[in-house]
Amino acid sequence: MILMFYMGVIITFEDHLTPSLQAKVAEMVTRTLGDLLYYPESECLTEFPSPESLKNRIIISTKPPKEFLELKDKGNVLANERESSGEETSGKDTVDGGLGVEFDADDRSESDQDDEDNNACGDNKSCQPAPPPEYKRLITIHAGKPKGGLREALRVASDKVRRLSLNEQALERAAASYPTDLVSFTQRNVLRVYPKGTRFNSSNYKPIIGWMHGAQMVAFNMQGYGKSLWLMHGMFRANGGCGYVKKPDFLMQNGPRNEVFDPKKTRPVKMTLKVKVYMGDGWHLDFSRTHFDTYSPPDFYTKVYIVGVPADCSKKKTEIISDDWAPVWNEEFTFPLTVPELALLRIEVREYDKSEKDDFGGQTCLPVSDIKQGIRAVPLHNRKGEKYKSVKLLMGFQFQ
Repeated sequence: MILMFYMGVIITFEDHLTPSLQAKVAEMVTRTLGDLLYYPESECLTEFPSPESLKNRIIISTKPPKEFLELKDKGNVLANERESSGEETSGKDTVDGGLGVEFDADDRSESDQDDEDNNACGDNKSCQPAPPPEYKRLITIHAGKPKGGLREALRVASDKVRRLSLNEQALERAAASYPTDLVSFTQRNVLRVYPKGTRFNSSNYKPIIGWMHGAQMVAFNMQGYGKSLWLMHGMFRANGGCGYVKKPDFLMQNGPRNEVFDPKKTRPVKMTLKVKVYMGDGWHLDFSRTHFDTYSPPDFYTKVYIVGVPADCSKKKTEIISDDWAPVWNEEFTFPLTVPELALLRIEVREYDKSEKDDFGGQTCLPVSDIKQGIRAVPLHNRKGEKYKSVKLLMGFQFQ
């Protein structure tokens, strides 16, 4: 797995190698990457490097290798696998009990699966040689399946930077029960979130939960077109669309009283965004005359959403303008925002249909922090996020 992170690249290894092969990997990686490779001088990082120091560098992430163990009793291996896979409905708050930490109960193919219980060599176990130090020192970000419950997995170590993987369900549980622990963890460590294994249709989950708790890697099914992917497109339109968005300072540092940011906490309104939808045009150029209605012009309306922390989430809708390819609404909506730094403005145009589901007429998503005050022609996109040639909304934005 290769991920863009900060201004460098993280390569995640799926390691099922013997010590001798690990030594060969270390030699190949060092020879191939040369000065591009970043790794700590000590055994592991105690503090994550700055973005500047990682520019044009490559770092390695995987679980630190342990002594490889070989169980003589094959039945014990199968029993351990069944026990570690667990069920999410078991109600046990343990990492191995299907909490979705490092791997999901229905997704055993995750790259971060840990080896089975291998703390020591017992009577029925034989140890192979220790892993080579030249391989261990290349691992900049340590991953692995922690012991204990979900809160224990989020515990911040003062002497080590590590990477934790949660499936979407485990993230939701952590956000509901331990929101400040989650934010504290992401201040010093790397959190990866991935879709649950039962999303066989490539659908997606709500990414804003991960973002507002500081998760650095929120993985998507990129072929799963829909509202969640539109939000991702909107988030990464920020910062010039370069693919990197800096977290707000309050997610990286504690407040003046050493308080940790809690997305669910009620705060005073920081700013008010006024959005005016004047009119829309261009559908007659990009769609056939019968695309929306066979015998009459379309009946368009616009939906405007704020997606962010719970206190800021809101949705508004214009009136339906009947039989008009260039509808004029002239409607203004007001959105009070307590955390504008995490807010996204999602816009969607629909065509009203009395007998069936309303037809899709275009969408876009914009980070509030990047919106410029004034009247703007806002291009709309199709379901895949591709910009229409002609379809636009004339909109006005004002901050108070």
